[in-house]
Amino acid sequence: MPAPGPLGPTAPAPQQPTPSIQPAVSAATEPVTPPAPVPAADPGLRRILGGPTGLGTSSLSLARALKPPTSDALPAAAPDPDPAPEADQVLPVSSSEGPVVPGLYHHPVPEPDPARVEEVSRRIKRWAEDEVQLYPEEWEGQFDGFSVGRYMVACHPDAPSIDHLMLATRLMVAENAVDDCYCEDHGGSPVGLGGRILLAHTTLDHLHTTPEYAPAWEESLGSDAPRRAYRSAMDYFVRAATPSQSDRYRHDMARLHMGYLAEAAWAQTEYVPEVWEYLAMRQFNNFRPCPTITDTVGGYELPADLHALPKMQRAIALAGNAATIVNDLYSYTKELDSPGLHLNLPVVIAQREQLSEREAYLKAVEVHNQLMHAFEAAAAEVAAECPLPSVLRFLKGVATWVDGNHDWHRTNTYRYSLPDFW
Repeated sequence: MPAPGPLGPTAPAPQQPTPSIQPAVSAATEPVTPPAPVPAADPGLRRILGGPTGLGTSSLSLARALKPPTSDALPAAAPDPDPAPEADQVLPVSSSEGPVVPGLYHHPVPEPDPARVEEVSRRIKRWAEDEVQLYPEEWEGQFDGFSVGRYMVACHPDAPSIDHLMLATRLMVAENAVDDCYCEDHGGSPVGLGGRILLAHTTLDHLHTTPEYAPAWEESLGSDAPRRAYRSAMDYFVRAATPSQSDRYRHDMARLHMGYLAEAAWAQTEYVPEVWEYLAMRQFNNFRPCPTITDTVGGYELPADLHALPKMQRAIALAGNAATIVNDLYSYTKELDSPGLHLNLPVVIAQREQLSEREAYLKAVEVHNQLMHAFEAAAAEVAAECPLPSVLRFLKGVATWVDGNHDWHRTNTYRYSLPDFW
């Protein structure tokens, strides 16, 4: 996953304040058992499924097509000083600089609310500096260049308040701190990664041990910047989420960490995986933890048994896979400039299929497009078979996250530039 920048001192993290938002509540009042499929003639289903999905039809994205939930499906929330735009409001498409990868299937997003972006950016920097001591002063510019405030506001336009947005923002920064410090840019190494990742994971999924050994584990939680960030971000999240949402997030983070370890093992043995093997690794080492908390950030809950439906899991997996290949494409030139061989989809395709760099990159674009179309088809199928308000809102949230993720990569010219293949 993309990383915000280097990390800093190792002072103990201060005690975290209690967030002001209330735990998420379920948006589904219907029985959990999915109803029979809705006939295709139903106007709501036509709105979900209708319209072309090829290139040039970006205004008809799944994120825009899914009907917003009714007001009685939303929990009570404190008024936000800068509320998010209404779902049906027509907004200008982002005009920020940054070219789209030519031929990439994507959906433009509305320009993120600048007031929200500014406030989230201010709060996350204060959290990083004052609460978890994430980075030293000389790396401040790299943290600012990550533009995480714009990122999270674009990905979660339905968040009821800034406090809800901050749940996602802290977790995003913490995840990238672990990736950066343990795996990649700033001191990371594949050597010994398993031990570091395991201990960091106990900040999310706590160790239950004997009184003799518990104090040493407690002390370890503040021993480095990644663990401080994980611990703090998860503390905020758990207070706002339901138990099932918290456990879902832990599960997805375990998936992420397993993907880190596979990539590290290949780096240590200098193994270039087959393309299908690389895509398998990227299904785990990917953005999945981020869109699957869209209901918590939205202030509601997709019930656990609906989230666990096999077709829902397929849709979520495809969304994460497509979003992660976007990262491979936009970070391609950045990673080529890094020391050693950095695996990404174009590099693996070039080596395994004996293609030129340009041919491999263009084929990776095709792979992304196929994954996006498969995600949209899978999400539409779930919506057709189980058109509950919580399901429709969750699918809309995941699709919106995918679109916002692409927009952040496109507009973050501080970090990314495209190869000259066209």
